[in-house]
Amino acid sequence: MELTDLVTFSAVARSGGITRAADELNTVQSNVTQRIKALEAEIGTALFERHSRGMTLTGAGRRLLPYAQRMAALAREAVLAARDDGEPKGPLAIGSMETTAAVRLPSLLAEFHRRFPAVRLTLRTAPTADLVAAVLDGTLDGAFVAGPIEHAELSAIAAFREELVLVTADRWTSLASLRAGTAESGPTALVFRTGCTYRQRLEQVFSEFGWPSAARFELGTLDGMIGCVAADMGVTLLPRAVVERSDQRESIRLHALDASRSRVDTLFVTRRSAHQYSALSGFVSCLTADKPDRISHAVA
Repeated sequence: MELTDLVTFSAVARSGGITRAADELNTVQSNVTQRIKALEAEIGTALFERHSRGMTLTGAGRRLLPYAQRMAALAREAVLAARDDGEPKGPLAIGSMETTAAVRLPSLLAEFHRRFPAVRLTLRTAPTADLVAAVLDGTLDGAFVAGPIEHAELSAIAAFREELVLVTADRWTSLASLRAGTAESGPTALVFRTGCTYRQRLEQVFSEFGWPSAARFELGTLDGMIGCVAADMGVTLLPRAVVERSDQRESIRLHALDASRSRVDTLFVTRRSAHQYSALSGFVSCLTADKPDRISHAVA
């Protein structure tokens, strides 16, 4: 069984299609198709169901996937460990929630690049659930996720503390006016896709407000989210620091919530069993430096 076939299989499973997997792997579609067919022939069964919207895993594919991910992660770690001579260099794959990437990371990434220019850093944004899965399967070396996270295979550093606020169009002057001026089912909840911790928090707030059946509308970008709020399409829940820096700040209003609903720590998680090579250690050293917007202490 070729390792390259397993890496290709994992990429197709993750992206849901040949074209996206080819882009991710920086190769042509025909190579991806050939490797998937070779792997299916070797195993003796179909690993994907093909349909007009892309490709989904068969039962055999779902059973194979965790093994393929672990083997690919172990091979990558082996190469990095062998090359690690104590000088931070080479690839480093970091993940982050989009809100954290937009506001908290620019200065940190710039500092890291100044200190360790030989490291080839890549950043992937996704919801917390996807980021945790990517750290566990070795696709990412570490990720910034919304806490709390309790997992035996993960270590975490508390990186940033956020205050979540309910964000509405400017015409809603208070939560009382919002609750009085919307339909009984409540306003539309503007959310990121399933797996986003902020989405879960917003749904909890809506449930407490008596709006469990409110409509949900998913958006893929932070700017799109705030733009739809400004247009009075619905409401959302975001970190105050993110919204206050938005270009559309004058068209929206922020509503404070009590601490039990609003406080959330952003954690930087890594896999306990992974080799702690120099590039990752260098990144952690930048993260844990004494900065006013960081809360750097180990939590697991």
